[in-house]
Amino acid sequence: MNNLNHVAFIMDGNGRWGRKKKRGRNYGHLKGVETVKKIVKSSIKLKIPIITFYVFSSENWKRPKKEINFLFNFIKNYFEKELENLIKQGIKINILGEIDKLSNNIKSVLKKTIYLTKNNKKIIVNLAINYGARNEIINALKKTKIIKFKNFEKNLYTKNLPDPDLLIRTGGHQRLSNFMLWQLAYAELFFLKKLWPDFNSNDFKKIIIKYKKSKRNFGGI
Repeated sequence: MNNLNHVAFIMDGNGRWGRKKKRGRNYGHLKGVETVKKIVKSSIKLKIPIITFYVFSSENWKRPKKEINFLFNFIKNYFEKELENLIKQGIKINILGEIDKLSNNIKSVLKKTIYLTKNNKKIIVNLAINYGARNEIINALKKTKIIKFKNFEKNLYTKNLPDPDLLIRTGGHQRLSNFMLWQLAYAELFFLKKLWPDFNSNDFKKIIIKYKKSKRNFGGI
C-alpha cells in the first residue's frame, strides 16, 4: 500500500457549474468553497498531513475584472471571519505564489493568517494564489547559486514539504495548467469529468483506494 503524504487539487469547473445552475460564475465559486471545506475535513479524518489547492493562477488575471474582484474580496472576507475556526481546528495555512504582488489589504490578511496558524499541527493546507509554476522555477533558479537538486528545491514555494503523491483535477480537462510542474514529476494523476462543486468525499475516498493499489516505480521496475 502506498503512503499518502500530500494531495494536490486543481479545482476546475466552478464557473461552469454556476452557469449550469443559471446562477452565474460567482455562485459557482461560492459553492466551490463548500467543497474545499468538505475535502479539508475528509483529509483530517483520513490523516493526510498536507493538501494543496490551486486557487488563482498567474494566468487568471486575464479573467473579467468583476470576477477577479469578487474572488479576492471573498478570500479576504473569508479569512477575516474564519481565522479563529482555522486555529481551533489545527489547520496551518501556507500560501504558494507571488503574494507580494497582491493588493495591500489582501496581502495583509493572508500574512496574518499564515502567522497565526503557523504552529497548527493537524493538517497543512497550501493555497496556490497568484501562482504559476514556470515563474516559480525561474525565480528559484535566480536564487540558486550552485545548481543542484537540493539547492534548487530550497528556493521553491514548497521547500520543506514533500512533493504531492497524488493530483486530482476536476472539470474534464486533462492538463496541468502551469501547476506544480516540478513537484508533480512522479505524482499519480487523476482527472474527473465532475465539476469541482459536485466533487465529494466519496469521490475522494475512491481515488485514494485506487492510488493505494497502484504500483509506483519512480523510474525503476
